[in-house]
Order: sequence, then structure tokens, then C-alpha cells
Amino acid sequence: MKITLENIKFRTEFQNGDIGYITWMHGDNYDFGLSFEIYVAQTLSDFYKNMDHSKERVWIAEHNEKIIGTIALKNTDGQAQLRYFLIDDEYRGIGLGNKMMTLFLDFMKAKGYRSSFLLTEEQLKTATHLYEKFGYRFVAANETDFGLVERRYELHLKD
Repeated sequence: MKITLENIKFRTEFQNGDIGYITWMHGDNYDFGLSFEIYVAQTLSDFYKNMDHSKERVWIAEHNEKIIGTIALKNTDGQAQLRYFLIDDEYRGIGLGNKMMTLFLDFMKAKGYRSSFLLTEEQLKTATHLYEKFGYRFVAANETDFGLVERRYELHLKD
């Protein structure tokens, strides 16, 4: 069966096993080392424990009851921080990234955020292209504790 967006379900609540599986997906997809995977586990756990459902959201994409993608909006000092954006390799190229970015931006606007930012690793060129397509602009780079080059992108909505 051909995989299409119509075959994919989205949910906005965490379920048992999600934090571990999403952490595993990051470790499996990105060869950034165990320290990075631990960082994802810790920050994802903190996001879940402190989540303000009136301002923050996670979207979990599933196909055949398997998590195939995630994206989250975290309120960071009044800005919509884009976090945990990841799509399983098998599901890339069908418009899932566009769909998830649209869900994120629609929620961001509905909640009254005027700006957003994200931090990404400079090697992730496909993701960078998608961010720029949706209006994010590169503003700064720095080296992380993991020895990676982290790039900051920002989006400012027009009045």
C-alpha cells in the first residue's frame, strides 16, 4: 500500500512509551552520541512534566500505530520554540514535514505568539530547507557541549 498523508493519524497527547520511543528515534536517526540522546531524554521529560496545555503542544504522527514523526511547541520566554521535529526516513517526501510545520504554525498563531525560534544542527540540510520555506531565518551559530554546531533560526510574524 502506498503511504499517503491520509494514512497518517495525529495526536496531541503523550501516551505510555512515547518519551522513550521519541528519545530512541533521535538517537537512531542522528549519530550525535549518547550525550545527545541523554539530553533529548531529559529535555523531553521536562517538557512533558511542565507542559502548559493552554500554550504548548506536541504532535505525534502515527502510521499503523507506530510513531513516525514528532514536533512540539514549547513556550520559551514568550516565544514559540519549535522542538523535537523528526520524521522517520521511510515517511519523508510525502508532505509530512509540511503538514507538521503547518500544524505548528497554525497553533502558534492561534495562541497569539508573535515569534518563534528553533535550534538545529548544521548537518541537517533537509530540515533547514523546510524551516526556511516556512519563513525561518538563520541568526546565529555556536558549538555545543556535544561538539556539534548548533544553528538558531527565528521567525517573526508581521502585524
